[in-house]
Amino acid sequence: MNRRDVLAATGIAVAGSAGAYFLFRDTRSAAVEHPGTLDATFAANGDYPSDEDSSDGRPPAFPNPPASPDADPSTFDTLSMNGETVRLAPIDVVERWYRRGEARFVDARGLGQYEKSHIYGAVSSSAEQGSSGGAIDPWPSDARTVTYCGCPHHLSSMRAAGLQKGGHTNVYALDEGFIEWSDRGYPMAGTGFTGGENADLREWTIDGRVDAAYAGQYAWARTDASQEAVPIRDDGAFTIHVRFPDTTSETPIEVSTPAFSVTRALGDLASGTVTGA
Repeated sequence: MNRRDVLAATGIAVAGSAGAYFLFRDTRSAAVEHPGTLDATFAANGDYPSDEDSSDGRPPAFPNPPASPDADPSTFDTLSMNGETVRLAPIDVVERWYRRGEARFVDARGLGQYEKSHIYGAVSSSAEQGSSGGAIDPWPSDARTVTYCGCPHHLSSMRAAGLQKGGHTNVYALDEGFIEWSDRGYPMAGTGFTGGENADLREWTIDGRVDAAYAGQYAWARTDASQEAVPIRDDGAFTIHVRFPDTTSETPIEVSTPAFSVTRALGDLASGTVTGA
């Protein structure tokens, strides 16, 4: 068994289960946003070629691309998500695919996070609580597609599973996540690079606990524009690392689990253990 072979919620509840947390909806297509559809001024974090088609999820054509990565995708770690086996692609492999123009990229975080900073060339198609997502039309079903998030691969694996359920056959989730991509200074775009602003964000930690019967299901933190999700551990505990744009200690954050949903100021949520009480 792979080290991240984590069984997440798989749909309709069955007798003896801890309860349904993901109820599958239509998987035929999913909402997609990109710089061409958004009323925002985007800039890159470096001097890169122009992205000629912001809707295709592909990076621009970089000069002097590196050699193809010596990697066998069948050896990648996997996890189980919503009844799908999702492959986790290492960042060193993904970065070479990116520089060679050999993958399309999907940001599974909230739209506000995407606007602030995202992988240059990626589109936004968020993972959603209560939905398995769906296909991205008109992308070819066999096009290599990499999803990513910041948690580092919980939302991205949800979105990858949704793509697979929608008919995409060559899907991966970025194993180390977007924060590692950002920390390495790889190509990004967003409003956070406009006018000399810095896209770095403060990270907050929200610890919580539910009954251990909910282990393997998910806890979420969200605002209207940002979201993060993590699996609940075997003992019922969970830890959500929140790195949302335009967020202070006073910002209301909703934390939802299979057992409860609460909305409090971020500073309050990060100061103790959230139990729903």
